[in-house]
Amino acid sequence: MSSATFQEGTTISIGIGVPTPMSLELMVIPVSDVERSKRFYGAIGWRLDIDHAPSSDYRIVQFTPPGSACSIMFGTNISSAKPGAAHGLHLVVFDIENAVEDLRRRGVEVEKVFHDVGGIFHHANGVGIEPGPNPQRKSYASYATFEDPDGNAWTLQEVTARLPGQPGDKSFTSQLSQAVWGEKA
Repeated sequence: MSSATFQEGTTISIGIGVPTPMSLELMVIPVSDVERSKRFYGAIGWRLDIDHAPSSDYRIVQFTPPGSACSIMFGTNISSAKPGAAHGLHLVVFDIENAVEDLRRRGVEVEKVFHDVGGIFHHANGVGIEPGPNPQRKSYASYATFEDPDGNAWTLQEVTARLPGQPGDKSFTSQLSQAVWGEKA
């Protein structure tokens, strides 16, 4: 076991070996009106996975965006967060302009496509933001935003090619196979 020191002398132990695989599969979002939210996410084409209400004071509703391994859940008495408090939720799309048009056809008010002049990630404060997609259509660099009826904020991000070492990149698959099974891909 080794350790690393971070901010203000905080020490974190780092284990040797392959980390335990983890998959982000569910995000709870706070809403004020379950039926209204259910209509909204259904109307934008997300798959309804669960609508379960075992009692009058407890209900869970789960939707999954098309092509996603991660779902959202909302309902009655499943979150203490204020409705609309979820911000910075990113949905990766291959073509930002087509995704925006699709959502608009489904009745969603989507802000105009923008890009960050630095080309890495958009500034939350609006500094360095320019209208339109990234001029070179650089992957990870074009965005558009929309909100659900409660104000939970979603960001569309265009990704046309994965960064090296990310799932979908052959070098990542090779590294993972070698680390987990000792194989060369």
